[in-house]
Amino acid sequence: QDAEVLRTRDPQRLAQCDVVVDVGGEYDPERHRYDHHQRSFTHSMRSLRPDKPWTTKLSSAGLVYCHFGSQILSGLLGQPEDSPVVAVLYDKMYENFVEEIDAIDNGVAQTDGEPRYALTTHLSARVGRLNPRWNDPDQDTEV
Repeated sequence: QDAEVLRTRDPQRLAQCDVVVDVGGEYDPERHRYDHHQRSFTHSMRSLRPDKPWTTKLSSAGLVYCHFGSQILSGLLGQPEDSPVVAVLYDKMYENFVEEIDAIDNGVAQTDGEPRYALTTHLSARVGRLNPRWNDPDQDTEV
């Protein structure tokens, strides 16, 4: 909770970071690198956690959730990480929230016959509203 957040794509600055998410072109959980932007990246929740059924390609958000979701939920709920409550909420949060982020970030169509994932929040639109409008004279995305 006291982490300093640095927004950069500078490889030299990224090398100094303890955790790197969504940039850097590297997935290496041992070094806390969670980027999905490499051609060779194909991981899904199921490929990293075979006990899970979801096959949607993970985004960086999904990678972080895959590795830390249970721990975070455990802390928020004051329950052990292996409790049934944490397990059920972990699955529900992925299925009804994080999977949508993974799919949209990776350009996965919601349906081609049978729906592949649930669209419940339209989080992409919410994030998009944080960016300047196309005709805004001040195009500073840092604001």
